[in-house]
Amino acid sequence: MQTQRLPTLFVSHGAPLFALAPGASGAALRGFAKEVQTQHTLRGVVIMSPHWMSRAPAVMTTPMPETLHDFGGFPPALYELQYPAPGAPVLAQQAIGLLEAAGFQTQADAKRPLDHGAWVPLMHMFPQADVPVIQVALPQSYGPQQVFAMGQALSGLRSLGILLIGSGSMTHNLSEFAGDGAPTAPYVLEFSRWIEDRVVASDWESLLNYASLAPHAHRAHPSDDHFLPLFFALGAAGAIPETHAHYLSREVLYGMLAMDSFYLQ
Repeated sequence: MQTQRLPTLFVSHGAPLFALAPGASGAALRGFAKEVQTQHTLRGVVIMSPHWMSRAPAVMTTPMPETLHDFGGFPPALYELQYPAPGAPVLAQQAIGLLEAAGFQTQADAKRPLDHGAWVPLMHMFPQADVPVIQVALPQSYGPQQVFAMGQALSGLRSLGILLIGSGSMTHNLSEFAGDGAPTAPYVLEFSRWIEDRVVASDWESLLNYASLAPHAHRAHPSDDHFLPLFFALGAAGAIPETHAHYLSREVLYGMLAMDSFYLQ
């Protein structure tokens, strides 16, 4: 990571309990964040999460975003967690300008809080909550190519000390939730390793067509909302041959939830 441009990151944010039980994936994210801060001057984070979906592209301009507990039925300790990272209104306006220059009619949202797809991984990466954060919404009607293009539009921010993150899940079929300690379903590994092979090979074309090419694609993602942020990270990395992928985690939880995370440099 000894370059002027920051890497981009795809992170599987797991179930909300990931906030309380970081495991191997949380430790890997913390190590990555420490290395980024050692090698670069980090000025902010731009993150896309499937837990903020909008009709049109939108960007958080909130100066001090609240911590949204957008889940139910979990232990009380989870609802007591707060992640008081500052927003970045100037960066948000810059992001809006870049998206609009790329043809995306983009709205500002001055009240948007941080949802758990953003604050849960960020609290492991930057536990002091001292790095400014903005969220970019995932438009409801967008597919891989459009989300990829959104990442491309913002890729120049990497040279300005901004870390671009797509936060989702490598697999996300909650109907097959099997509980703690359950054996990993074979399809989870087959799908995840197919994706890894294409990411390492910088085979963006195959990835953009994963729904028809990847093994068990529909079973891994009955809906694609938790997979689309991957394309935000890929687009921000740029479709260039010299892009290198580095995997941080291949952990699987509950037998069906692949926690793969990787950065692209």
